[in-house]
Amino acid sequence: MKRTAIILAALALPLAACGGDGDDALGDRAEENYDAAADNLEDMADNAATPAQEDMLDQQADNLEAIGEQKEEAIDDSDVDADQLTEEQKNAMTSVQ
Repeated sequence: MKRTAIILAALALPLAACGGDGDDALGDRAEENYDAAADNLEDMADNAATPAQEDMLDQQADNLEAIGEQKEEAIDDSDVDADQLTEEQKNAMTSVQ
């Protein structure tokens, strides 16, 4: 029983560190936007005229997915209080650039 309590406490520590300022949702929104853009590129790659164009578009899609993951982590790590941001500021933080 004591071991279970220790394990549960250890699992709860990352949750306690979460600021709850909406940065998780904002980060997820950024990653979803980048994933959607990557999906569009992958669709374009499927219809590419040449294998070289297909490879280039697939690589660009992979790059966008990686950027989206990095952006999600950066927003989450920043502990920004998303409730204090305007919708315009949120859009600027989460849009694909």
